[in-house]
Amino acid sequence: MELAPLLSIVLMIVVFYFFLIRPQQKRQKQVREMHSSLQRGDKIVTIGGLHGTIDAIDEDTVILLVNDNRKLTFDRASVRDIVRD
Repeated sequence: MELAPLLSIVLMIVVFYFFLIRPQQKRQKQVREMHSSLQRGDKIVTIGGLHGTIDAIDEDTVILLVNDNRKLTFDRASVRDIVRD
């Protein structure tokens, strides 16, 4: 019985884990931490590309102030990034 085929499969699984699965898990953790740290006054960008400032926030929704003090309501999960000046 040769170990080469078995070792190559194990090596492929290890490579797959370190190059695909682990980075995705780290990214998901960063997004969860960013969503939990949102607070009023933060400037954000939504997944649709809308820029605004958080006016109010609760567990599931975020109310954004955009141009001319217009308020828009979004799901909290739609926040892509916090803009740092």
